[in-house]
Amino acid sequence: MPDGTGYEGKRSYLPLRKGEIMSLEPAKVPTVYTVGSPRRGASILKVFPKWAEALGLQADIKAINLLPHAPPDEYRKTAQFLKGDPLSLGAFVTTHEWEMFKACRDIFDCVDPFGEKLKEVSCISKKDGKFSAHAKDPIASGLALEAFVPSNFWKENGGEVLLLGASGSSLAIAQYFALKGFGGNVPKRITIANRSEQSLFSAQEALQELCDRVEFRFILIPTLDGADRLIATLPPYSLIINATEADKGVPRSPTTSAVSYPRNCLIWEIDYWGDLLFMKQAQQQKKMLYIKDGWMYFIYNWGRFIEQVFHIEIDLLTLDKLSSIARVIKRKQIVMNNIEWAEGVAVDFDFRIGLS
Repeated sequence: MPDGTGYEGKRSYLPLRKGEIMSLEPAKVPTVYTVGSPRRGASILKVFPKWAEALGLQADIKAINLLPHAPPDEYRKTAQFLKGDPLSLGAFVTTHEWEMFKACRDIFDCVDPFGEKLKEVSCISKKDGKFSAHAKDPIASGLALEAFVPSNFWKENGGEVLLLGASGSSLAIAQYFALKGFGGNVPKRITIANRSEQSLFSAQEALQELCDRVEFRFILIPTLDGADRLIATLPPYSLIINATEADKGVPRSPTTSAVSYPRNCLIWEIDYWGDLLFMKQAQQQKKMLYIKDGWMYFIYNWGRFIEQVFHIEIDLLTLDKLSSIARVIKRKQIVMNNIEWAEGVAVDFDFRIGLS
């Protein structure tokens, strides 16, 4: 991205192999980072330079790649580098939000209320000499849900919410329902179902203070057919969300192809890339369903990150412009990287099958 000084931004990875200690070099120009698994932040490395140009921001973007369940010292090294380097403006933590918070809580000067409540960090920023951690998922997921779920949906229909996966996104969505001032317009019950018992216990601990506002239940489902059986017990007009996490390009769904959804359910595939198998399975149902991908969740998340790190405000018109820029780049990626993905990958996918 030209800035008038001859500098042209470049996107690059800072790779980490198992057992290695990271070597992070001080930034030579204002730089933001993605922190997490290599593939989770790959799309934004192409999108952000175009966004920066549209917003008049002079900044580069790089990726700090961390292996899943990396040693705490590697998270701390990352945080200390970001805190101490003057031209490193901040970071978007795409995965490992819990691990980053647990290992680095004492390094942050400030943590926002959602970060303290969820014990995670998804956004790192600097202002007035303070190094701050934020959890932006509850805000972004709430905005995405408000654009997806019809008004008074819960009050009028009495459905439930099923979150498949105990990821940070799952907890953020649960927080949104519990903390938002909805009055009587809340789900009858929120269920978090997960294959890992440890993650399920962590989710229960994080949300236990909210159980007096919304009814929660936590269910261990170690097999795919367990998820199918759980979905079959839901009432009509429920919201089922795939909040599991996996690397890009890995075909996966928390359900089998035999899953059967109750009528008039809302189906939310929280991702927008890859094979979107969960969403495809829902599309094949000959029932009344409303199906949505995670494109706007991605847009809202990054919009909040840019606001926080660059200390600017992004209105809805600007956010729509950023979405259009990203959509063009994403469609080019689909064609260039794997033409067979073109039918399966959704970009702001909105699919209704006779929702009554």
